[in-house]
Amino acid sequence: MKLTELYSFEEKRNLLQQAVEPFKERASKHDNEASFPFENIEDLKKIAYHTLTVPKEYGGSGITLTEMLKYQETIAKADGSTALAIGWHMGLTKHNGENNSWDKEKYTAFAEDVITNGALINHAITEPATGSPQRGGKPETIAVKNASGWKINGRKTFTTLAPALHYFVVAASIEGSDKIGHFLIKRDITGVTIDETWDSIAMRGTGSHDLILENVQVNDDDLVEYREDSNNQPASWILHIPACYLGIAKAAQEEAVKFATSYSPNSIKGTISELPNVKQKLGEIEIYLLEAESFLYSISRKWDESDQAVRQKMALDINAAKISVVDKAIKIVDLAMRVVGARSLSEKSPLQRYYRDVRAGIHNPPMDDMIMMQLAKKSITDFQLSKNKVITYV
Repeated sequence: MKLTELYSFEEKRNLLQQAVEPFKERASKHDNEASFPFENIEDLKKIAYHTLTVPKEYGGSGITLTEMLKYQETIAKADGSTALAIGWHMGLTKHNGENNSWDKEKYTAFAEDVITNGALINHAITEPATGSPQRGGKPETIAVKNASGWKINGRKTFTTLAPALHYFVVAASIEGSDKIGHFLIKRDITGVTIDETWDSIAMRGTGSHDLILENVQVNDDDLVEYREDSNNQPASWILHIPACYLGIAKAAQEEAVKFATSYSPNSIKGTISELPNVKQKLGEIEIYLLEAESFLYSISRKWDESDQAVRQKMALDINAAKISVVDKAIKIVDLAMRVVGARSLSEKSPLQRYYRDVRAGIHNPPMDDMIMMQLAKKSITDFQLSKNKVITYV
């Protein structure tokens, strides 16, 4: 059965939970080998998960942001690497389709490829010399105009989902101008290769390798947008990132509670779950989870229920939710490991993987320091505006 054949959210989530159950067993293997979970991606395709964020007008399900995040969290609880990897495809597909970022004919062809052939997509923006694109570095990947379209050369880092991608949206500097274009590049064209460089100790199964572009020739219409022409719509889809780390945190909580309710040293009667210090930690975990869920899903529901005018003002809310949820997820995993103790550092314990994986969230965009500066600026501006208000007493 496919998710597209079901109607209710609960039915879909139940089917997804069944599909991702094997991911839990595979996660350790892929983590140890730093291998890519091709079988997980194929299992998700079998139930048409990858098509859910294609808008309805293009033949997909057009699910809401909240629904997407719930599903991403479900996958992440089974395997964080798989969730983070597929999340980029889900979010980017949703964003471009809903905001008409590309030419309609171009997106229609892409959507058909997703639905019919299982095509997957992700950005390829980061480079060794520029670091995070949010910090303003200009791509050293160069696009040169010629009679046939564009010739592109460059190297991109952190290309998550690389082993399974069919499309790359590549940021490149336009030769002879200050413009930066986004080019839709198919994997199977001449000059496109993957350099398997991914050696991180966290999220080892994401396949975030380097993309190499050597004299890659693309058509005129493969320039799908310029950086400044992206409708300036806040990127709500990046909330798939905190949803992923929230799922990992819930997996850590489950592991801690399972251990606490079964471990009974001979120094006490019953299990350690009855000890006040253990209950304190489990209680703190629960509070952090409630706070993280409340923040994340209040923002996603506001997005789903709002018009364009309101959405245009939500960028800071979205960014703040990302850093807050990731921060709480890190604290939850730490507390879970304190409950389990030294056994949590065993290679056999999934907690040591959760500990490494959850910290990757710090380095996913948007960056913490930039958001903090934005939040500080907001608080100062709000204060200054409040001082200038004239209060009239009636």
